[in-house]
Amino acid sequence: MADVTFERISKWKLLPRFMMLVMTLMSWRCAEWFMNLDAPTAAQSAFVSVVMGAMTGAFGIWMGGENRKHSDEV
Repeated sequence: MADVTFERISKWKLLPRFMMLVMTLMSWRCAEWFMNLDAPTAAQSAFVSVVMGAMTGAFGIWMGGENRKHSDEV
């Protein structure tokens, strides 16, 4: 029973999808917070830049992994 559940979870790729959802929500909230600031400081600008850069990198790696899996099947 445990093997079937693990295989199903692995097949559906729930963890990577959940992580991308959480990162997307985090970056969205970070952008909202930054846009609501009256006069952002350099540190706040740097923080938002790092969050958006991390999101871009994570999305690129995730999409690259999806492309690699599809090219292996063909």
